[in-house]
Amino acid sequence: MDKGKIFRDLHASTFVIPNPWDVGTTKLLTSFGFKALATTSAGFAFSRGLPDGAVTFDAMIHHCREVTAATHLPVSADLERGKGDSAERAAETIFAAEAAGLAGCSIEDHTGDPDKPIYDFSHAVERVAAAAEAARALRHDFVFTARAENFLWGRNDLDDTIKRLQAFEAAGADVLYAPGIADVETARIICSSVRKPVNVLAKPGFSIADLAQAGVKRISLGSGLTNFAFGMLETAVREIQQDGTFGYARAAMPFGKLQTLFSKDMA
Repeated sequence: MDKGKIFRDLHASTFVIPNPWDVGTTKLLTSFGFKALATTSAGFAFSRGLPDGAVTFDAMIHHCREVTAATHLPVSADLERGKGDSAERAAETIFAAEAAGLAGCSIEDHTGDPDKPIYDFSHAVERVAAAAEAARALRHDFVFTARAENFLWGRNDLDDTIKRLQAFEAAGADVLYAPGIADVETARIICSSVRKPVNVLAKPGFSIADLAQAGVKRISLGSGLTNFAFGMLETAVREIQQDGTFGYARAAMPFGKLQTLFSKDMA
């Protein structure tokens, strides 16, 4: 079974790809009938008590191995800027991703340096081209997603973002992604500016129907589920501390349901 091919074929229509952050949430989301999963760099970092961007590449790849081993579904990984800054390192990232059992991955044009957060245009394109070439050299199909990070780093320049996505497409990326899009109309403009499938990060106010009508093929949740889980934990603790009650438990997933779920082999 070529999970890369299965994953690629999903992009023929609009689908939601949720983001587990550990083995337990991988198994849980698999049980709900989703067609594919994606890791979340922020969600995994938060689960380890670290800020987003603080997980080493080796630790992230180990996490990817655990996730892919816990599900039969295709998994794409958020690998941030990959193994390093150079085009060669971007290519090495793809080879490491395949070795971890992934069906795809994304690489960003974010540098990791808050003083200069976005790679220069030409260097960003070189990195994407090298990663795309590496993906084509693999034995199995592999879906490579190129990310333009402008909107997440205070560079609200739609023209530059589209220019980058178009160049990433020409360089061989399979899917294009500009996280931080604030409205459906911006998603529509981006989708109409490229030919390859576009991924959009879900946010309140979006709907699957509206994004599909705008031309979006893949809708990811990023760290949204992780943030929600931490938010519910905070709500429960506030109730205990402020009200002295335990009503939060009424919304909890039953122990027996989790016990049954985790007794199954989801891989």
